[in-house]
Amino acid sequence: MSDRRILGAILCAAILILPACASRGNDTTADAGTTAEQNQSGGFRLPSLPNPLRRTAQPSDEGIGVNGYLWRASLDTINFMPLSEVDPFGGVIITDWYANPQMTTERFKLTVYILDTRLRADALAVSVFRQVRDEFGGWIDAETNSDTSIEIENAILTRARQLRIAQLDD
Repeated sequence: MSDRRILGAILCAAILILPACASRGNDTTADAGTTAEQNQSGGFRLPSLPNPLRRTAQPSDEGIGVNGYLWRASLDTINFMPLSEVDPFGGVIITDWYANPQMTTERFKLTVYILDTRLRADALAVSVFRQVRDEFGGWIDAETNSDTSIEIENAILTRARQLRIAQLDD
């Protein structure tokens, strides 16, 4: 009989404690970075997940490891070129070869590196590769104008600033 009383007391305690634990775990007002030390209501609480429906002033970079404005601006700027590899965590975009329909004797390939999580000019680097057709119809590597990569970087930075301003206006 005493075992039944102990078991009953444990079950009653569990029934009373579980709802209290559930209400702490579902605190939607907490920021994602809240830890037990920052929790002023006492007790231990795991960090809450971000609310995907909540509007924020800046884009969420939780899915990528680089600045979201630079990432989207890079994709917007080179959207006419076919993509070969895209790594949002490493911040690398590699295009496939692209030949302008009016200039079929040369083709270009880009590699865009996003190097930082901040929106800064030095957080972006673009490498441009160029090939031209030889007399047998094959492709050979050729020099590129050094200003080409700078022009593409400037176009990406301009687009990133436009995206940031548009986000702030909302």
